[in-house]
Amino acid sequence: MKTAADILKSKVHNSVHTIAPTASVFDAVKCMAEMNVGALVVVDGERVVGIVSERDYARKVVLLARSSKDTPLRDIMSAPVMYVRPDQSSEECMALMTENRLRHLPVMDGERLIGLVSIGDLVKDIISEQQFIIEQLEHYISGQRA
Repeated sequence: MKTAADILKSKVHNSVHTIAPTASVFDAVKCMAEMNVGALVVVDGERVVGIVSERDYARKVVLLARSSKDTPLRDIMSAPVMYVRPDQSSEECMALMTENRLRHLPVMDGERLIGLVSIGDLVKDIISEQQFIIEQLEHYISGQRA
């Protein structure tokens, strides 16, 4: 069973994109577009204070006709942040995401942010694991026929 730390190690790009709570929503959306990510972790200094996603933008800015240039992130970010520890299993991550309708989970080692796991990362891992099991079963079956 893989852990959140294992998932982070398997990611091609394991950098976490962060932004300050005082930044504008416009700056956050621009950053997400430039980095091709769906969420940013909101940090005040070294402390994680929230997370902002494209969903937050759509629901808390666009639908409410707010100005993205005049709205600070602290007004729309999701807080407090649900997170996982590096030793938590991918199954625990998936359960937390499913139960709380989340797409991104920060991985925290104590107070330190070490990564971000997305639902896509978990699905990719599950598919890889299933492909491995299928290959092993195919080898076993073909060995039984010989």
